[in-house]
Amino acid sequence: MHRVVVALDSFKGSIDATRATAALSRGLRRHHSRPAVREQPVADGGEGTLDAFEAAGFTRCPVEAADPLGRPVESGYVHRDGVAIVELADASGLSRVPEPAPVTALAASSHGTGRVIAAALDAGHRTVVVGLGGSATTDGGTGLVAALGGRLLDRANRAAPLTEVRAVDLSGLHPRLTGPDAARLVAACDVDNPLLGSNGAAAVYGPQKGADASAIAELESALGRWAGLLESATGTAVSDHPGAGAAGGAGFALLALGGQLRSGIELVLELTGFAGQLAGADLVITGEGSLDRQTLRGKAPAGVAAAARAAGAPVVAVAGRNQLAPAELAAAGFTAAFALTEVEADVGRCLREPEPLLERIGERIAAEFLVTAPISG
Repeated sequence: MHRVVVALDSFKGSIDATRATAALSRGLRRHHSRPAVREQPVADGGEGTLDAFEAAGFTRCPVEAADPLGRPVESGYVHRDGVAIVELADASGLSRVPEPAPVTALAASSHGTGRVIAAALDAGHRTVVVGLGGSATTDGGTGLVAALGGRLLDRANRAAPLTEVRAVDLSGLHPRLTGPDAARLVAACDVDNPLLGSNGAAAVYGPQKGADASAIAELESALGRWAGLLESATGTAVSDHPGAGAAGGAGFALLALGGQLRSGIELVLELTGFAGQLAGADLVITGEGSLDRQTLRGKAPAGVAAAARAAGAPVVAVAGRNQLAPAELAAAGFTAAFALTEVEADVGRCLREPEPLLERIGERIAAEFLVTAPISG
């Protein structure tokens, strides 16, 4: 019997990783060989990270938090064996701001994510992983730091947002972030942007969050001031560190508080025991909404492909659209790639109705790759 592992990330703006993985698997199972299919949705730290861990057996814990504009929302984290996973996009994601604009880009705060981190620390978890991606915020992690007990003050010593911060007091920081028994903070991300400059958080990602040229300039100035304040308060210099600009600068705040940055997909695969699931696999299928140059820079499909190659299993990619040349796919370790746009020319329908299209692609993959005797077993 053929053994197939299906590990898709979400198709942003269309379908989440769990549903995408299930749809493709249904198509595979229609093949006459009746393959044994193992479903393992994946993520790289952005949207769907909690779902990926929950599918791997982690337990979800709800937390009352706030969205980027301060409105109450139910968020939470997942945990297992002393490790808690927080998804910044869940509380502070762009999906929480249906109409991004300059005013929301300037006001959006990571405070809700800080509340979730604080809840995980309160529960005694020894390691807290924060998935960075899909944020609505460009606040440099100011909201996150405030929710963890930092006091961010304006000139009149009142609590202040990013654009008005002139002083930082970390004396009231959450007790489990300091001392010999401090919990370990890990930021999981798939970008290498610094906090500031032409490749920084405001310049590169601000427009996606509604910022116009004026708002970007204001954010850049405020982030520069904030970087100096927090680096002085912590004795660290991390604003230039690759990944400090992740999630609107939340990466910077976590680094400054003593955290470390890890590749999102590598961390997800490690903590979910993905390598063990590849044992005996004859085929691995992975993918995301768009296969492009960003995919090759450490996104989920590239990470899955690397793990599959290490296990000696061929890898097939599936996406809404494929913008990579055959040579690029081969260099990244993919045997083949399939796109929804190859079976449905209407891009709108690909976005609205991806499940039947994914099922059809599952059937095609089974017909092309499961027609001979299994590679193993």
